[in-house]
Amino acid sequence: MVETLRQAKRVIRIVVGFTLLILGVFLLVLPGPGWLTIFLGLALLAAEFAWARRLLDRLKNTARYAKDKVQARGRQA
Repeated sequence: MVETLRQAKRVIRIVVGFTLLILGVFLLVLPGPGWLTIFLGLALLAAEFAWARRLLDRLKNTARYAKDKVQARGRQA
């Protein structure tokens, strides 16, 4: 019974993660928080898949780099 519950939670996490990921891609061209939705979907999927963890880490690093660039430009002005 415990194993069945664990598998059900895993399936729900995967389905919700992929749903958020796909919704986030649509929200990139529609009004809405596309990148945030993609980030949340990847965060859920990263608990189950190594590829999602790598992509999430890459997204975090890219966001950190962009933030640093914007802050550096703000100091120059």
